[in-house]
Amino acid sequence: MSELPEQQVEDEIADGRPQVDIEEGDAFGFGGEHVNQVRDHLRSDNHDAIKELFDDLHYADAADVVQQLKPDDRSAVLKTVGTDLEPEVWSELDEDILEEVVDEVGANAVALAIVEMEDDDALAVIEELDEEDQKEVLEALPHGERSVILEGLSFPEDSAGRMMQRDLVTVPAFWTVGDTLDYLRSDVDLPEDFYEIFIVDPKQQPLGTIPLSQLLRNKRPVRVDGLMEEQLTTIPVETDQEEVAFIFRDRDLVSAPVVDGDSRLLGVIHVDDVVDVIDEEHEEDIMRMGGVTQDEFYSSALDAAKSRVWWLVVNLGTAILASLVIGMFSSTIEQLVALAVLMPIVASMGGNAGTQTLTIAVRAIAMKELTPANALRVVGKEVAVGGVNGVIFALLVGLCTWLWFGDTALAGVIAAAMVVNMIVAGLAGALIPVALDRFGADPAVSSSVFLTTVTDVVGFFAFLGLAAGFLL
Repeated sequence: MSELPEQQVEDEIADGRPQVDIEEGDAFGFGGEHVNQVRDHLRSDNHDAIKELFDDLHYADAADVVQQLKPDDRSAVLKTVGTDLEPEVWSELDEDILEEVVDEVGANAVALAIVEMEDDDALAVIEELDEEDQKEVLEALPHGERSVILEGLSFPEDSAGRMMQRDLVTVPAFWTVGDTLDYLRSDVDLPEDFYEIFIVDPKQQPLGTIPLSQLLRNKRPVRVDGLMEEQLTTIPVETDQEEVAFIFRDRDLVSAPVVDGDSRLLGVIHVDDVVDVIDEEHEEDIMRMGGVTQDEFYSSALDAAKSRVWWLVVNLGTAILASLVIGMFSSTIEQLVALAVLMPIVASMGGNAGTQTLTIAVRAIAMKELTPANALRVVGKEVAVGGVNGVIFALLVGLCTWLWFGDTALAGVIAAAMVVNMIVAGLAGALIPVALDRFGADPAVSSSVFLTTVTDVVGFFAFLGLAAGFLL
């Protein structure tokens, strides 16, 4: 067989796939200039140019453009290209923007897009809508699609049942490679993209998988049950999505079958969906640690203020508690003003040291590395780290205090308080997330509030209490 020239091969490959131009400074084809272009086209009333621009954009970039436009501009763009947007654009939109888009284009347009989506993306769009919009869109869907969506909504939120795709390829164990290839080449309704075939028994329970590459390498008479990989990691349909992500990460999976309580195959989860979950869970934890939600970037100022106020109320309560401790020693502070100057140092150092420990502990819990089997050892280590750092910074702060105020006793008091608070910070930073996790609370959400309270209260109490006992 003669070989084709290299350039000819490259040209033929290029002819068979869409090209994506990525300019310098762009994030995979998307840059802020596209938003500016849309605005310019709107001002010049050039609707054809807007359609052409969105036709050339990847669906993720198109969603970014829609989200970054002002509401009036977004409304004008949707009137021009709303029904022509790629279905995948809908699944990339933020919840607040999605509802706005649905109100603009109507339930029928959303239903038409959902029919073209993969099951998990369609479900993700539906579950983001409010109850009224959900009802309108579901009523506009064909009966078959509506049944699939309703069944998906019956599974717990953020579960494997919400993540999985129903479209997969299954064959019985007694088939041969030839039978399977003939089936794949027939006119049956197959998934648009798939990379492995599931071997099932008569009860539709998964027995194993065959990668397409393995199938294509074998002769037609070979039975598929002799080729399949039998070590399957099956995921119960009600498994939390965070646990699903851990399983994929821990076992280096590309896909995994989802089964019901009777071990029957219901669907499959692919790694691209797990990447979204990992990103979502990480973002959620980071946001909640700051007392905000994921959707505030696109929400109104009033809605954002409402969502943040309760977290600020909690922080106000912890601040008042620390102030009450200071108030207990008000007479001590009046007699020695230097205490008011120095006491924030003790609390601040304890808070920072505790946050370091807290970060390590929360990450270890999320990665299943911190367990009851090693919790005592980890806590002991962090207390030891706090003690070592406490001694180091006690010497530094004590020396600075002596040079600043020329008072050896005051230097000794702040040094002792520093050691106490650093040890407590290490203990609290390790124990608080463990305790919250034990009681079913998310350690990433509320650990920081408890930690700050502990280090502030202990820091002020230790410093002012020692000062009252030894300096006055």
